[in-house]
Amino acid sequence: MVDGYRLVIREHGGPEAITREDTRFADPGRSELLIETEAVGLNFIDVYYRTGLYQAPLPMTLGSESAGRVIAIGQGVDGFKPGDRVGCAQGEGAYATHRTIKAGQAVRLPDAISSEVAAASMLKGFTACYLAEDIIPLKAGDVALVHSAAGGVGSLLVPWLRDKGVIVVGHAGTPEKAAGIDADHALSCSFEELPTALLQATGGRKADVVFDGVGKASWSASLACLRKRGLMVSYGNASGAVPPVALTDLMRAGSVMVIRPTLADYIATPDDLAHTAQRLFDRIERGVVKPVIGQRFALSDAADAHRALEARETTGSTVLIP
Repeated sequence: MVDGYRLVIREHGGPEAITREDTRFADPGRSELLIETEAVGLNFIDVYYRTGLYQAPLPMTLGSESAGRVIAIGQGVDGFKPGDRVGCAQGEGAYATHRTIKAGQAVRLPDAISSEVAAASMLKGFTACYLAEDIIPLKAGDVALVHSAAGGVGSLLVPWLRDKGVIVVGHAGTPEKAAGIDADHALSCSFEELPTALLQATGGRKADVVFDGVGKASWSASLACLRKRGLMVSYGNASGAVPPVALTDLMRAGSVMVIRPTLADYIATPDDLAHTAQRLFDRIERGVVKPVIGQRFALSDAADAHRALEARETTGSTVLIP
């Protein structure tokens, strides 16, 4: 057992609902690891759980993404030992000085990947990985439209696709955000203007695939940007859920295909998780994707970090340090 603290919500509310509780962390059970936390990743989904937009039993310890060192292993654990550096981006309990996780949800961190970089990049990077690598076999010369290309996932997905030789059209909500997109073509027009702007940028080619994490607001524009038999990858709903879709709409759009994937299904087994992590860390080490840590907060100041995130005062990723 080891002493530390965790940040808990016992009722939904604003950042003030996050409370510190001193805790004695038990020894890990069978197939579990006890981790001493070195860095925690801050994500907007943490806000959703705090406010109750996403439901989970209370009380709960916030956070799913953290990295640190193994300090104890449970019975039946193979492949990990005390002292190993690991990361985890699943489950809950990350806002704590220590965390017990299933061994099957841990990923080993290479020497070149710091705990802070891992905590800042796993969720977003794992998502970029499965989008770029596991849904459709993209090849050099294909055209991909990426919405929210300056955002957390988009800023990693764009260079990942370009490294494959894909022609990337990145769309952002403002000219300022578009100016920071390292795409072949960066656009900041309205959704209504996007299909025409795409054709102008690509010399008349529509997109082979659209990566859309916006949802309701961009749905019609995304369909209009796809070539016949193109693929719509609707992986998020930042503007609200996509309304019910008539299959005849997909026919009229050119026999297009649609998939609504989620990360959990692409890292559901330890082998899939390890393969995804390996590909992300490889691209970080090679400089293909470059996670940016814009700010650091003490873990005990997580409420202030939430306030900054909700006020759109953060840039890049935010990490919490115990």
